[in-house]
Amino acid sequence: MKQAFILGAGLGNRLRPLTDRLPKPLVPLFHRPLAAWAMAACANAGIARFAINTHHLPTAWDGFGAENVTLFHEPFLLETGGGLKNIAPWIGEDDLLVHNGDIFSTLPLAKLIAAHEASGLPVTLALRSEGSAKHIALDPTGTRVTDIRHKLGHAHGTHVFSGIYCVSPTFLDLLPAGEKISVIPAFLELAKLGQLAAIVLDEGVWLDLGDREAYLQAHRELTLAPPIHPQAEVSPGAVIERTVIGPGAMIESGAVIRDSVIWPGCRVDGNAVLNRCIVFSPQPVSGIHQDRDL
Repeated sequence: MKQAFILGAGLGNRLRPLTDRLPKPLVPLFHRPLAAWAMAACANAGIARFAINTHHLPTAWDGFGAENVTLFHEPFLLETGGGLKNIAPWIGEDDLLVHNGDIFSTLPLAKLIAAHEASGLPVTLALRSEGSAKHIALDPTGTRVTDIRHKLGHAHGTHVFSGIYCVSPTFLDLLPAGEKISVIPAFLELAKLGQLAAIVLDEGVWLDLGDREAYLQAHRELTLAPPIHPQAEVSPGAVIERTVIGPGAMIESGAVIRDSVIWPGCRVDGNAVLNRCIVFSPQPVSGIHQDRDL
């Protein structure tokens, strides 16, 4: 499997106001866009070409990636199923890995790909055993999905869908063209037939960074890069604790910043006291703030 589709067209409502400036997959995590982390994880599993769908703030994607990235703009949101159907000509006759754009993971994606190729089925979902949204029910072998959100009335969920899965081109036949539709109805049709495959991947890190608390938590718990980027300017008189500061950011002497994230190019004045804040605006930040997006 050599190609992947990064879902990038969502509105990012749960992460506003950050997504008023950037689409959610371009929000930085340890100095790199979320989508770049997703692409790197896919590349480690042998993926060589990428498609990304866009909708909200599409010009923010200009220049993203390289020659192996194709952007598909959706003037009207098509949802997960419609977006996948929309890129059918690009997919061609090869299998495809689909990766949500707001997920960070170090899951062994090569195992997912191998399981999909071995199953010979149209779709293989990557699942986790632990999490707050256990919507997926499995058969006794743990390799077939029997229900999703109890929609088929077969069983209540025991596993979490990771937002990462593999599809074969035949799956696209189940998706109507030109419609705004989720992939879930098609998944349920396959589940009825015993043809929705799954693999449980509990190794590695898996984080859904779709809301503010998860975003801050990821910067507290992960160590993906030096927290203060080498190209950030932090005055010696500033107090910085458990904070990630992006390239080009400027922190003046006297500022006190704890448990926060400062985006690339942002400025914090010397009179600022920030606790659990996310600084994303190009306007300089001053004053005392707690749990604010600035």
